[in-house]
Amino acid sequence: MNRKDVAELAGSVGVGAWTAFGVLSMVVIGREGVPLFTDEDLLSWSVAHRPDMAVAVARGVTATGTGVVPYALVVLAGLLTGRTACRRLLAATLATACLAAGQALRYGVMTLIARPRPVRGDWAGHASGWSFPSGHTTTAAVTAGLVILAIRVRAPHGRTALCLAVGCWGALVGLTRVYLGVHWFTDVVGGWLFAVGWLGVCLCAAARWLPSRLLADAPEAPEGAVPPREEHAPRGSAS
Repeated sequence: MNRKDVAELAGSVGVGAWTAFGVLSMVVIGREGVPLFTDEDLLSWSVAHRPDMAVAVARGVTATGTGVVPYALVVLAGLLTGRTACRRLLAATLATACLAAGQALRYGVMTLIARPRPVRGDWAGHASGWSFPSGHTTTAAVTAGLVILAIRVRAPHGRTALCLAVGCWGALVGLTRVYLGVHWFTDVVGGWLFAVGWLGVCLCAAARWLPSRLLADAPEAPEGAVPPREEHAPRGSAS
């Protein structure tokens, strides 16, 4: 798939995801933040099914969706993507910038919508700020998308299994936010849609505007290397 096709596909996916996110946001705003669809049913189920071991696991998983872990993963993904030191550094920088900018934009949207969280009495984990879209969910989904992209580019074997594992982690972080009672399920759906939209925009921009020499897959020749000479047929030989 060439750069133009990548840009068009990523842009289309991004626009579609953000359109869905916009519709969901309008519903949340129009209903003044009250629970939607299956929000209350899923929260009630979660509160009623919380053995100590499951809560401990959920807290451990949810902790990986914020702080140092996502940034460490995207930096590692960037370093694994490039074939040269320059391209590795560029990929790690761009991946980090994508995650940081996505978090900042998500925070701004969350502040504008200002949806209340579920009642504090149902919480089994830490939370702060408004509810929609879920920050842990968005961060984990963007991180998972960047890592999966790196795996698709570089992993020689077992790509499908690795991608599934990373994707499941990204999804589980979001689901633990509902299980721990600190988010409505539609907050998590909003986080997933926002993340897909943001990843689509970033990938589209990179495919369209990054110089080709920075995206070239072939390794650079070492300095001082002499290009191979072309072989010429001896004079007088038959062509």
